Amino acid sequence: MPSAAFYTLGCKVNQYETDAMMGLFESKGYKLVDFDDTADVYVINTCTVTSQGARKSRQIIRRAVKKNPDSIIAVVGCYSQVAEEEIKKIEGVDLILGTKDKHKIVELVESIAKSHRNLSPFVHVCDISKLNVFEEISPYIYKERTRAFIKIQEGCEQYCSYCIIPYARGPARSREPKAILREAKKLSERGFKEIVLTGIHLGTYGKGLNNEKITNKGIGLEYILKELIKIDGIERIRLSSIEPTEISKELIDIMKNSSKICPHLHIPLQSGSYKILKKMNRPYTPEQYKKIISKIREEIKDVAISTDVMVGFPGETQDLFDETLKFIEEIGFSRTHIFKYSPHPETLAASLPDQVPSKVKNTRSRILEDITKKQEYNFYKGFLGRTLKVLIEQEYNKEENLIIGYTQNYIPVYLSGDILLQGTIQDVKLVEVKDGYVYGVKIS
Repeated sequence: MPSAAFYTLGCKVNQYETDAMMGLFESKGYKLVDFDDTADVYVINTCTVTSQGARKSRQIIRRAVKKNPDSIIAVVGCYSQVAEEEIKKIEGVDLILGTKDKHKIVELVESIAKSHRNLSPFVHVCDISKLNVFEEISPYIYKERTRAFIKIQEGCEQYCSYCIIPYARGPARSREPKAILREAKKLSERGFKEIVLTGIHLGTYGKGLNNEKITNKGIGLEYILKELIKIDGIERIRLSSIEPTEISKELIDIMKNSSKICPHLHIPLQSGSYKILKKMNRPYTPEQYKKIISKIREEIKDVAISTDVMVGFPGETQDLFDETLKFIEEIGFSRTHIFKYSPHPETLAASLPDQVPSKVKNTRSRILEDITKKQEYNFYKGFLGRTLKVLIEQEYNKEENLIIGYTQNYIPVYLSGDILLQGTIQDVKLVEVKDGYVYGVKIS
């Protein structure tokens, strides 16, 4: 029996697609093995959102080649789509597959195996600039046991000046509602309690669908949420990330009125400076962002709002960075992911003047991290003494009998308990925040 091993870099969309490809290989008789084991086929699902992601992709490719020089090395995904020539230079690569036609990966790998391989890799990288149909590739293997991701959207047309993703993923397109609901029902039957809707630009869901056939009003994210709420067994529905300008009054109302929709929104900010947001080609001002956050907090009880912030964007002076600091202090996030800007050659921002030195980026990142860690602590502290529903996800420390789970508003909670509780929702009283961790006690 031939074997296949997988490595995923980057976002949850990539993980979803890897799970799907694993299922395709297994259905064709392949044994799935750990990436550190010797395998006949290595599949690396790459990332290129930052220069670090691209560098890590190259490192993993070389690691696979070294592990078994006789294996077939398949490099797929975003890095393949935009950097085909770079990958060709890496000795030992057999297949370069872009972001389109991942469902054909087994067929392509077996074709290479039968042809006894060539000196140069087989390249299957298509022009994706005019794609308008969502490509179905659904997993039947899910690495997660308690939370499952459902990809409902593909592509992005925002063209932020620092971002390569529109070129790596193509235009925005949407998955048919029937396919989404079918997958959600299947997950419910398998015992999953929580689903997370994910996509490259989630808030554009509905674009490209023939809306008139489904509802007179057309469809969007709000429509699919209302349909998912009806599925028995699914107790939590979470959104992975959504742009501030795509949060409608209807979406807020749905979240407010349904106990199934998790009160947690990840809303990228990127910068609190008007000038920097404009340079980034972000379609909102700090004031507009603040207004949206205020509205959400007015309407949705216990809502957690997390965000992404980039430091060191070209032209970010100390004064402009201070504007971001002040803005973040005013808003107060439950969690903040901090990124140091890294230039991508194919993007507009890479050619902008006044690039910020790495040393300055590192300093600003540390300053921001100090502030946002305190905000995270204060958010957690606000729930101490309360009993919340916690979905038990996994064992954390076997020796100490610690397990970990998440509240609806995405607070990670550590508690004593048996791993047999995995996949169940328990009433847990939050009792302590220590060293950035929240500890709770299960209420019998």
